[in-house]
Amino acid sequence: MSDANEIRAQQKSHWDGAGGEIWVDAQSVMDAMFEVIESRLAASAARSGASRILDIGCGTGAVTLAAARAASSAHLTGIDISGPMLALARRRASAAGMDADFIKADAEAHDFSDNRFGLMISRFGVMFFADPVKAFSNLRSAAEGEAELHLYAWRSPADNPFMSAGTRAAAPFLDEMPKREKNAPGQFGFEDRDYVHTILKDAGWTGIDIKAEDIPCSFPVGELPLFLDRLGPVPRLLDMNPQADRDAVRAAVRQAYEAFIVDDEVRYTAGCWAIRAKAPA
Repeated sequence: MSDANEIRAQQKSHWDGAGGEIWVDAQSVMDAMFEVIESRLAASAARSGASRILDIGCGTGAVTLAAARAASSAHLTGIDISGPMLALARRRASAAGMDADFIKADAEAHDFSDNRFGLMISRFGVMFFADPVKAFSNLRSAAEGEAELHLYAWRSPADNPFMSAGTRAAAPFLDEMPKREKNAPGQFGFEDRDYVHTILKDAGWTGIDIKAEDIPCSFPVGELPLFLDRLGPVPRLLDMNPQADRDAVRAAVRQAYEAFIVDDEVRYTAGCWAIRAKAPA
């Protein structure tokens, strides 16, 4: 596995640069894709009764703002390493008149000082830590006694055919494919349930409950080109294979996603872990 400092540098370079800018450009389609997960986290915020709530890896602020609407008496804080995404999150919060603030920092090492949160939530924002035990230990130190953790993370690529369809379709046209290390930071870094349980246990969290959830997702079919050309795997795969027939790769990938089109929507199932835990009293 790569060195932790190298991983941190790679993540910062990506999310605080071009990677973050892509997500800003695609904010509307991302919000549409994961609206169901957003609503489930917002419901947790409403039920929690917490006066302070932290959104980990908050990105452009969709979950932060949904939680602020659902728990109107709570103060929301989002944390992320991406300057471009946080700039958009702040603009969205200001436009909505929401009681939320945003921190540009790595939750693995950020000093939360006297901030104490009664609930911590995340939509696909926790799988990228260079040292996940250190990160969740730091988060626990910022939690009130018996504070709740409610997170969503991807299960395996096999459980997410929509997310892996492009890579499979492009593979016959490419000489080099990304090498994926199990239990390493990345989109599917939390695919192993036992690994995630061990991280949380070693970080001092209790009442750990990790359940598989299959969540229906969709977005307008008119947004599919944006997903394929910017958010999906094609740009990275073509960068790795400059000799590849780019038109053939794009055509194969586009054909692979035809199976997910229903009427005027792209529909798929997100295979997730719903992760819950509590801070010790």
